Amino acid sequence: MKSIESFENEAEAYAQIEALGFHAVTLDIPAESNDFHWHDFDAIVYVTDGELTLTVEGHEAPYTCRRGTKINAVAGVVHREESEGYSAIIGFGVAPETITQPLNKAPPVNL
Repeated sequence: MKSIESFENEAEAYAQIEALGFHAVTLDIPAESNDFHWHDFDAIVYVTDGELTLTVEGHEAPYTCRRGTKINAVAGVVHREESEGYSAIIGFGVAPETITQPLNKAPPVNL
């Protein structure tokens, strides 16, 4: 993650996404607990409801992200998420229809 900040409201989130030229998508993410992974695109996540625990490889402690948390995520950062479900506005650095699958890429295996 590049940084974790805060935001005031959804209008601010949409304005920031537009100013960056990113693609805004509103999502309700169901409960999940995933393995460490990475993405091949930049994104900004604005948590609008619920709670997300974000663990970033190489960081000492996980981050607890609630309503008002802005996560600046850069491509290639290995992380994992745990949540009972949350809602977010996500700004994708690429058009959502061009995102390669699987969305969550497995981290390289250290030999």
